[in-house]
Amino acid sequence: MSDANKSLFDLSGKTAVVTGASRGIGEAIARRLAQHGANVVVSSRKPDACQQVVDAINEAEGREAAVAIGCNISHKEELQRLVDETRAKWGSPDILVSNAAVNPYFGPSAKMSDEQFDKILTCNVKASHWLSHMVLPDMQKKKDGAIIIISSIGGFIGSTAIGGYNISKAADLQLARNLAVEYGQDNIRINCICPGIVKTYFAEALWKDPKIEKMMSEKLPMRRFGEPDDIAGAAVFLASPAACWMTGQAMIVDGGTLIGAGGL
Repeated sequence: MSDANKSLFDLSGKTAVVTGASRGIGEAIARRLAQHGANVVVSSRKPDACQQVVDAINEAEGREAAVAIGCNISHKEELQRLVDETRAKWGSPDILVSNAAVNPYFGPSAKMSDEQFDKILTCNVKASHWLSHMVLPDMQKKKDGAIIIISSIGGFIGSTAIGGYNISKAADLQLARNLAVEYGQDNIRINCICPGIVKTYFAEALWKDPKIEKMMSEKLPMRRFGEPDDIAGAAVFLASPAACWMTGQAMIVDGGTLIGAGGL
């Protein structure tokens, strides 16, 4: 395909790593990146679940479009192994989607333990910092690359229940901005996606009860919670040539939650 005819969203020949990809938003992103031509590493703490996603992607694409590599993002050495095994299989990553996150505590911040807060910051912030710096040197050599950190609209608001999580998501926004300034001269783009409430296992406390879902979704401008695939298109855009001059930004995909007059 000539450059003139190439799709703005073509990812053919690109290697992508997606963490937290055994289900939910990460799985949807992995499927869509592969659909647009990328070779995708599907990673999470559960290798068997990752393999199921890989099998489905490869069958759908009719090629070896995905492989599974297990990784616990709280361990720096496992993140390095993830990158090393990716290089051995498909070469250095062109696209990193840092999606995996945790929230081990729900309640007022005064009762959150140091251990819980440390886990939130390690998995949701430090892991993205570590993993980014593991892939950035090769991206610098190629003068090309895209890093996408999955933040949250929680990074823009306070909360009496998930304050620690929201702190980590706000930190993700600044991490992306800092890296964008440091590596923009190397044609590397670093952005965040900030989902609203998406119907995943991670957020099921907010949507699994039909009465709660109905009450909350009626306040949203688009009158529904998101689906994982609603976020995947934003990731394809940010990973692709279509976003070649976009960096350091927070792309909000929330059905209008933050701009709704009533909010949540």
